[in-house]
Amino acid sequence: MTAATRKLTAFLGLCKLRVVALIVFTAIVGMALATPGLVPLQPLLLGSLGIGLAAASAAALNHLLDRRIDARMTRTRHRPLPTRELTETQVVAFALALAVISMVMLILGVNALTAALTFLSLIGYAVVYTVWLKRATSQNIVIGGAAGAAPPVLGWAAVTGEVHAYALILFLIIFVWTPPHFWALAIHRRDDYAGVGLPMLPVTHGIPFTRWQILFYSIILVLVTLLPFLTGMSGWVYLAGSLVLNAGFLGYAIALMVSRSDELPMAFFHYSVVYLMALFAFLLVDHYLHSFLGVA
Repeated sequence: MTAATRKLTAFLGLCKLRVVALIVFTAIVGMALATPGLVPLQPLLLGSLGIGLAAASAAALNHLLDRRIDARMTRTRHRPLPTRELTETQVVAFALALAVISMVMLILGVNALTAALTFLSLIGYAVVYTVWLKRATSQNIVIGGAAGAAPPVLGWAAVTGEVHAYALILFLIIFVWTPPHFWALAIHRRDDYAGVGLPMLPVTHGIPFTRWQILFYSIILVLVTLLPFLTGMSGWVYLAGSLVLNAGFLGYAIALMVSRSDELPMAFFHYSVVYLMALFAFLLVDHYLHSFLGVA
């Protein structure tokens, strides 16, 4: 691998591309559900790119602000800053460039509301969560999850220029999904978090309590994911898909209560990612089946 290729790989590593892909996908679903037909091309392209660049900027700032903690944790010690593949100055410049390009793109090519909400989400994750909440309270991921739940709202605003109640339902789904998703990882990495003094729930309240919280939030998630059907936003195709996915999610949460397998928390974590992608895919499929084929 050449020096240029290594440098490019390091910059891409700052962006957390798999997370950004999920963010952009849920934003696109928000765009699609905001319009009865196909999403207009300009907000689809510029909105998706602008939201994605902002998410990548937030991820890069997260790398910068967590660099000392990352260097001490097994999961993160190979990131570009701890390994000194990139300097702090390079990361700051990269993150700011992405943020500026994102804002210009959203303001000029989409609308001011989407730009403002995207900027608030960026600050919410990169500063409020990373700098303060992450180190201040065991409820960090619950409160900070609001930033990560924003993409469908951003997508909806990109198409309509407003925030609709349906968009807030999509926000609520991701908001409730985030704690059990992250706490499963936190159980697996409890010793890592304890070693750097981060007050993650399994560290401050213990693993048994965290398992109960995962089950509690999983039950709420099952109820919240019924809202698209109950409010008429989605139909039977979505409902059927969500029930199957929820059976798996709740099954994992119950399994965590009765099993002490070391592999189970990470299996739940990985399933939760697939769960969210599939749930939003069912929203998308249901929407277009109804729009173009009249399927209820």
